[in-house]
Amino acid sequence: MKNKITTREIILSGLLLATGILLPMVFHIFSLTGPIALPMHIPVLIGGFLLSPQLALLLGVMTPVISGLLTGMPVMFPMSIIMAFELGTYGLVIAIATRKFKLSIIPSLIIAMISGRIMAGLTVAALVQLFAVKMNPVMFVKGAIITGIPGIIIQLIFIPSLIYALKAYLKKTSANA
Repeated sequence: MKNKITTREIILSGLLLATGILLPMVFHIFSLTGPIALPMHIPVLIGGFLLSPQLALLLGVMTPVISGLLTGMPVMFPMSIIMAFELGTYGLVIAIATRKFKLSIIPSLIIAMISGRIMAGLTVAALVQLFAVKMNPVMFVKGAIITGIPGIIIQLIFIPSLIYALKAYLKKTSANA
């Protein structure tokens, strides 16, 4: 893995972060709720494929926290905290799965989705122990999966196509630069 972060990666990170903040707002305008459609997850998952592991992790952590601060979605405590760990895991796991283990898009997505939800459950368990948050970690994860099935399906259908298109475009633009 390379250690140098390029200007292009920083710009792409910023664009994905902005998308992660704006996309949930657009979904809410059309009465599509976040827990069902999972719009904040999409830019972070895409970032996992396009960014270094460090930036993908940072994107996943920062997106729900900054969104929570700026828009109130998600609520800062406990949801932004839970989602920061969950989305950070998504970005990191995809970046490692595709770079180090050379996995293709669908297996990387599925492994990241499972890992992120496990991390969300562990985060809820930690919040229960540390702050007496009234949540059941297992029920939280189960509820997130069941409620998020439409979003999960959207991610598994559209993200592979988006990644192939984005990688082709980025490869083309870097060749012309």
